[in-house]
Amino acid sequence: MVNPIFQSDNYQIARKLLDATALRQEAIAANIANAETPGYRRMDINPDFTEQLKASANLGDLNRSAQLRPNLVEDTHARTVRPDGNTVEIEHELLAMNRNSVEFEFLTEVVSRNIKQLKMAITGRSV
Repeated sequence: MVNPIFQSDNYQIARKLLDATALRQEAIAANIANAETPGYRRMDINPDFTEQLKASANLGDLNRSAQLRPNLVEDTHARTVRPDGNTVEIEHELLAMNRNSVEFEFLTEVVSRNIKQLKMAITGRSV
């Protein structure tokens, strides 16, 4: 009975995306910390991660996504805005941090709902 709750597609996708938002928060923090470092290149989650997760979800093969892990790469779309080659724009990072926080809150709610369902099934109470 426990496995169906934790094996549901929504739970699996939310868990993977939650891992990605946590890693993205680390990248944003590093980007902000290095905003004045000459030659620093902005880091972000590898865009292939979301594409691969979408592909496995569309194929209905989320078991394949078990090995799929988000990783950080240099943001190739970030442009150099300073003469020293640094690609960090503080305004962009602050917006990304806010968006990432909202995504994190949403995903934690999805995961919590699954755990609350399990608790209710075990105890028979919703509180």
